[in-house]
Amino acid sequence: MTDVPEVLRQKLLQNVYRILSEGEIPFVTLPSRNKDNIVLDEKYMVWKYGDNTVTRSAKTIEGAQYILKSLYVSEFIEEMLKSRKTSTLREMYYISEGWGPGKFGSQDESDMQAEDLEVITALLREDFGLRPEENGASVFGDVTFEERNRKGEFKKINCKDDVGDGGYTIPYSVESDKLKLKSTGATFILAIETGGMFDRLVENRFDEKFNGVLVHLKGQPARSTRRLLKRMNEELNLPVYVFTDGDPWSFRIFASVAYGAIKTAHISDYLAVPTAEYIGITASDILTYDLPTDVLSDKDVQALNAELKDPRFQTEFWKGEIDTMLKINKKAEQQALAKYGLDYVTDKYLPDKLVAGGDID
Repeated sequence: MTDVPEVLRQKLLQNVYRILSEGEIPFVTLPSRNKDNIVLDEKYMVWKYGDNTVTRSAKTIEGAQYILKSLYVSEFIEEMLKSRKTSTLREMYYISEGWGPGKFGSQDESDMQAEDLEVITALLREDFGLRPEENGASVFGDVTFEERNRKGEFKKINCKDDVGDGGYTIPYSVESDKLKLKSTGATFILAIETGGMFDRLVENRFDEKFNGVLVHLKGQPARSTRRLLKRMNEELNLPVYVFTDGDPWSFRIFASVAYGAIKTAHISDYLAVPTAEYIGITASDILTYDLPTDVLSDKDVQALNAELKDPRFQTEFWKGEIDTMLKINKKAEQQALAKYGLDYVTDKYLPDKLVAGGDID
């Protein structure tokens, strides 16, 4: 088991001390976090940070404050782990109110500091005992887990028979020391953007009819959700299909599942499922199914144009769909398929797309 406090001391505190002892001004070097510094990792087939870096140096007030706050966060994590507690990211932000010069100006800043520590230490936020504010997404279908309870005992849970219609709630940490993946009778995973559509598929017994596992992404999926999709894909040999709305923001949801998100590119090989396939609403679907639509906003158009330059969308399929969406100036939601009735999505739309993917007959 990794000694997290020791790694923090070695990678941060001792490094700062070493630089000072050499008579130099302390600094921290990190990968540049923007789409221009995203490259394809051919070993894992996911998008990761390239060689461009930024340096935070104590030569500037901003750089000195950054290093100081990193040391405060490191000390906070060490004390928290020693007391066997965890903290939400929101709690850490408020706790910094008592850190004097280490106080954060916003939660975005404190969240970024936690992510930077991941890069510096090659550990994970979950190793630090830091977790998001909200509960996780849901899993529904014939897959059995063993989850460690507060007594340290593993309890077997089938995500169809042992849960309500809302499914099994994904915990913030889904590593094997907390959650074991035991078995499944399913042949694929369908990851769904919206709660309304997830509920529709559960109500229509889509999981039973087509032998699938349903995962509610809750919009842009949490890290634990993406990690669990990764584990089920690799350990249970289940292909992943992503079903979202038809708009630029939903396209990015798919990209984060399949290729990794820009802000977490340092752990894309841990989170991303490069074999995931998109079966969500496309511009072609809007035309083919004559779906109810909304006009693209200015921000939608800006996002689509940005995606044309995003390395995660440099395929013939995505370029064609994005160009078509810009041309027709329309977007559509998953629920727009209800134009043809409440059962159409489960009886016609999804089966047709999954047949094309080869996972149902």
